[in-house]
Amino acid sequence: MSNISATAFAPASVGNVAVGFDILGHALAGMGDRITVRNSNQAGVRILAIEGLKVDLPLQAENNTAGRAVLAMLEHFQLDDGVDIVIEKGIPLASGLGGSAASAVAAVVACNALLELGLSAYELYPFALAGESVASGSAHGDNIAPQLLGGLVLVAGDELISLPVPDGWTAVAVHPHCKVATANARKLLQAPFALATVVAQTANLASLVAGCYRNDFSLLARGLSDQMIEPRRSALIPAFAEVKQTALDAGALGASISGAGPTVCAWFESSDATEATAAAMQAAFAAVGLESDVLICPVNSPAAHIESVN
Repeated sequence: MSNISATAFAPASVGNVAVGFDILGHALAGMGDRITVRNSNQAGVRILAIEGLKVDLPLQAENNTAGRAVLAMLEHFQLDDGVDIVIEKGIPLASGLGGSAASAVAAVVACNALLELGLSAYELYPFALAGESVASGSAHGDNIAPQLLGGLVLVAGDELISLPVPDGWTAVAVHPHCKVATANARKLLQAPFALATVVAQTANLASLVAGCYRNDFSLLARGLSDQMIEPRRSALIPAFAEVKQTALDAGALGASISGAGPTVCAWFESSDATEATAAAMQAAFAAVGLESDVLICPVNSPAAHIESVN
């Protein structure tokens, strides 16, 4: 094996995209996790270091999303290679920006290069999903899929479907400096939903998908309305209603919780006035004492990629 090390970057992402709980997501350029993997003479998978943002993550490979994803690859191909991992976290924990998924995705992309496996992004999906499940407690691909493929992706069982994104469609993601644990947010969804609510949500998801294929912003705007998840989770995010209304008043097609939160993401037909809108959304968070960070980028943002192979 000629490669000594490989480094990959995986972007942040927006999970659910308002109406696609666990099955719809898009990439976010400008923030992400970086993973370096190296050949080791010691069998198995070791996490040597976790750098970047201050985080409290396990170093045991089995309990870490990056480590578990690489273990899944080695087990599947019955490889006895030793792999050492260095994680550079760029996505805050419990932010609703797909941080646990990004580490898993960057790990499998890097390991694919290191081991010279030649797998496609679609073939890497189940291994990254195995890693993500360590953090979330369930196997859902709404962050994994867009991080691997870029853009807006629908997860239909084992199929990953890249949806056409209208030219100019721009995301404004505002991350307040507070945390929402995914496990806690999912507990709020345990009670059954009324049938009428499920039907309304299904119709909105269908409108969003149809709007993408038709390049129809009115259908997109109709679809970006979460009837199920947002009403139960919004109380976890201080000033959520005010932040969302600020975006809608500025002309957003829609705005909702990114993943489990607390990040709020709004979608616009173009990048015009998005900086001013982002500042206004930040001001709404500041009014309740929360500082925040902003990402403004195309919804059709790039996928994870290899940065170097040495």
